Amino acid sequence: MRTDRSRGWAVVAGLAVLSTGLLAGSRAPEASVTVSAAISLTDCLEAVARVYANEGGAPVRFNFAASNVLSRQIVSGAPVDLFISADDAQMDLAARAGAIDVKTRVPLVGNRLAVVTLPGGPSIRDIRELLQPGVRRIAIGDPAAVPAGKYARDYLLRVGLWEALAAKLVPVSNVRAALGAVENGSADVAITYETDAADAHKARAALIVSGPAAPRIVYPAAVVSAAPNRPGAERLLAYLRGQAAAAIFRQHKFVPLDSGA
Repeated sequence: MRTDRSRGWAVVAGLAVLSTGLLAGSRAPEASVTVSAAISLTDCLEAVARVYANEGGAPVRFNFAASNVLSRQIVSGAPVDLFISADDAQMDLAARAGAIDVKTRVPLVGNRLAVVTLPGGPSIRDIRELLQPGVRRIAIGDPAAVPAGKYARDYLLRVGLWEALAAKLVPVSNVRAALGAVENGSADVAITYETDAADAHKARAALIVSGPAAPRIVYPAAVVSAAPNRPGAERLLAYLRGQAAAAIFRQHKFVPLDSGA
C-alpha cells in the first residue's frame, strides 16, 4: 500500500513538473500599446494594427482626435505610449513640456490637402473656383487649433484667397468633421487631406493641392516619456517605419517618410 501510494504521489509530482515546464515555455500575451494619433490616420492605422496583430505584434488601442487635443492630453499625463501628430507644432508643444522622448521622434508620413465635394457638387478644377457663387460654405478644420485648418489657412494666404473666402469658411473641430460637413450636406465643399478623400464614403476629391504654394505636410511620431509600455511603443514605431506598414500607408494615399521603405 505504501509503495502504491508512493508511486501515485510520484506520478502526480511528475505531472506537476511537466505542467510547470509547459507553462514556463509558453509565451504570455504581450501588453497592449496605446496610441494617440491624428484623426486623419484613423482608417490607415486601424488597417496597420490588424496586420501587426496577425504577424504576432501586440494589440493596439487607439485614441483618435485632433492633434491639439491629443497633445494637451499627453502633456497633462494621459497614459499613452506613442503619439502621432498631424503637424510638427503639436509635437513641439509636447516636446517643450518634456512629454515625449525627443530621441525617438521621427517624421512618419506625408500628406496633401484636397478640396472635396459630393458627386454632382460644385466643379473645382482650380482653387480660385472656390470664389464662385455656387460655393457658399467651405468647411475647414479650425485654423486656430487644428493642423488641417492651419495648413489650409497658410495655403489660402499664399495664393491670396484667405480674405476673399473668409465669409464662406466654416471652422470645425477636426478634419473628419470637415469631411462630414460635406457628406451630410451642411457644406458645399471642404478642405481636408487627400487621405480623407480617399477613405470617404460619399465625397470625392475635386482638387488635390499641389505646386510651389502647397504646404509641406508631415506627421511626426514619438514615444511618450511616461509610456506605460515603452518597449511595446518602440516595437510598434519600428514596425510603422517598415515595409509592411509603408505599403498600407500608400494604399491610403499617405507618403512614408525617412524609413527606407
